[in-house]
Amino acid sequence: MSHDQYPDTLIRDILTTTKTIALVGASPKPERPSFGVMATLLKRGYTVIPVNPGQAGKAIHGQTVVASLADIDVPVDMVDVFRGPQQMGNVVADVLKMKTLPRYIWGQLGVRNDDAVKPAEERGITVVMNRCPAIEIPRLGL
Repeated sequence: MSHDQYPDTLIRDILTTTKTIALVGASPKPERPSFGVMATLLKRGYTVIPVNPGQAGKAIHGQTVVASLADIDVPVDMVDVFRGPQQMGNVVADVLKMKTLPRYIWGQLGVRNDDAVKPAEERGITVVMNRCPAIEIPRLGL
């Protein structure tokens, strides 16, 4: 898949079929983008599981933080990535070790690494990068 553009139909389908999101790089700091995006996703009715090894066991927006994707014991539909593009390969490797693979990996604004996501795409995971669901949801009127 080309990661230069995504059809609105694809983005709409992802955002309307997703129910549970693992948010990698979740932060308890209000000034961090992940903090605001997580709040928006929760307000929109998504279940969000924050992932951050430095915050494991604590809560962000009332949700218990897990250290890694491997610590999530329920299936997730999407892994939302708030890590630098150079970390995308590590995130993909962790995703591919999950008990149940997610349908989607979503790289936030500035998070794009085409080569790193190829193994996930080869396993049938749809990848969107350099986009923000908190922007896309209102843009698409969802």
